[in-house]
Amino acid sequence: MTTPQVPKEYYRYLHELQAMDFVCLELSLYLDTHPDDQQAIAQFNQFQRRKQVLSQQFEANFGPLKEYGNSPIGHRWTWSVGPWPWQV
Repeated sequence: MTTPQVPKEYYRYLHELQAMDFVCLELSLYLDTHPDDQQAIAQFNQFQRRKQVLSQQFEANFGPLKEYGNSPIGHRWTWSVGPWPWQV
């Protein structure tokens, strides 16, 4: 069975989305212990917005993606303050 050919742009999107996921995850971990760091919050929001745009572009061109961590956080990091989603 052969693998379907996909355009190079497909891989470019996936590569950049993986980078955005990595950055958002790392910033999330940092913000769990530094919830008042405004520069980190601004960076998280910037990368989260970029991820959202890339996801929308990818889905428009290539179909759906499974997304997680795609909620803007505003000006205060509150993830470490309960209740967490699995507690309600």
